[in-house]
Amino acid sequence: MHYVALLTIIDQELNAKVRPAHLDYLDKLYKENKVVMAGPFTDKKGGMVIYCADSPEEAQALAEADPVVAEGARTLELREWNALSFPLS
Repeated sequence: MHYVALLTIIDQELNAKVRPAHLDYLDKLYKENKVVMAGPFTDKKGGMVIYCADSPEEAQALAEADPVVAEGARTLELREWNALSFPLS
């Protein structure tokens, strides 16, 4: 199942400091097939990560372990996502 993490920046200075660890963490999870896609919003107020996890608990643990969340630089809103496959017929 897929889970979407919306990560809103609440501390710009701390976010800049922790961002390299955040990117390393996402890269590691991508290589483990736990992150499908990730990236910043164009308004520079945060970003989004799409996780692939076996349960809501696993997705929550992965998202909470992200350094930008764990260090308090960003808030976390995690939602289960039912991605559509195309064509829909």
